[in-house]
Amino acid sequence: MTTTKMSGLGYSVNVDDAGGTPRDISNDITNFDYATPKGVQDITGVDKSAHERLLLLADFSINLNGVFDNASNKSHDVFKTVPANSVARTVTLAITSPASVTSTLANETLFSDYQVKRDASGSLLWVAPGELADGTVPAWS
Repeated sequence: MTTTKMSGLGYSVNVDDAGGTPRDISNDITNFDYATPKGVQDITGVDKSAHERLLLLADFSINLNGVFDNASNKSHDVFKTVPANSVARTVTLAITSPASVTSTLANETLFSDYQVKRDASGSLLWVAPGELADGTVPAWS
């Protein structure tokens, strides 16, 4: 019996650099979270005893966390221009485990910060938060 249930192992993360070239920075990322919420409007009339709601605009947000990598086309190269040049970047998340199944979510994303932190242990880490940029509803393929 085969299962279609998947773990978080085998993810790949690609983010465009400032020039628009997709870069695979999966090896630099230690963890991340993302959300694809929709706004909700309460439209409950006074004649109701339970809520009525409408779904509103869709959104996407992501927080990437990683280990500082100064190599060409790796995470620092991709995010170092964020403070000076916040252009939309394509972020592509692909779940590739098991290898026979791939689910992909790609969004145009504005990164609002690139935080680099050296903690007391000596580790050099970064965080890059981003939000939906272009009004396209997030959709898995």
